[in-house]
Amino acid sequence: MTPWPHLTRQHLHIALWGVLPYLALAVLVAGSAWRYRYDRFGFTSRSSQLHESRLLKIGGPLFHYALFLVAGGHVMGLLVPEWLTRRLGVGEEQYHAVALTMGGASGIAVVTGLGLLLYRRLRVPAVRGATSRSDRLTLPLLSLVLLAGLTATASSVTRPYDYRLGVAVWFRSLFTLDPDVTAMAHAPLVYRLHALLALALFALWPFGRLVHAFAAPLAYAARPYVVYRSRGGAPVR
Repeated sequence: MTPWPHLTRQHLHIALWGVLPYLALAVLVAGSAWRYRYDRFGFTSRSSQLHESRLLKIGGPLFHYALFLVAGGHVMGLLVPEWLTRRLGVGEEQYHAVALTMGGASGIAVVTGLGLLLYRRLRVPAVRGATSRSDRLTLPLLSLVLLAGLTATASSVTRPYDYRLGVAVWFRSLFTLDPDVTAMAHAPLVYRLHALLALALFALWPFGRLVHAFAAPLAYAARPYVVYRSRGGAPVR
């Protein structure tokens, strides 16, 4: 007799796709607030540019800019329903061709950028020594999330799957507090794995260097100029 004889596959689907997302979100929000409250000076990426800059100048921008494209693709694919793109005149074949091309290119770019950063972290002793214990968990997990996403994109070439009728439906249903667990349970394995790894990453997000994404200096561009004056009172030009 099993320890939980009344548990079924449906219960497992509810736990994974109906309960776990909210738990991960709660940990993300509460953990970020706790980190900002008790470790405000650690709310950064802990720059290691002084230790090595050549690989950082290549891998850093490549990773971050490509990650913005990947995030934008997820927003379009998960939040914009299929009927809306059709109404805007974007056909299904055209949409998936653009998604495959742009998603594949940006996915390869972000994985390449992260690979350079991880290589730098492993090969440069000073950078490796500055790696925290939490980063030793979150950085490999981030790699798995990206690789699973890239694999899902590549698999759509040989095994077409319209994620906007499955994964996207489940994702949007989370905002209505009525998760469509069936839509996610019927998704291909690589999509489910990608989602589970992403949830784990979000739960660990506040406790490593990834938290610096919440401290981006967005107000810097609108910051007023600092006026310097000489001791005589005349402004320095």
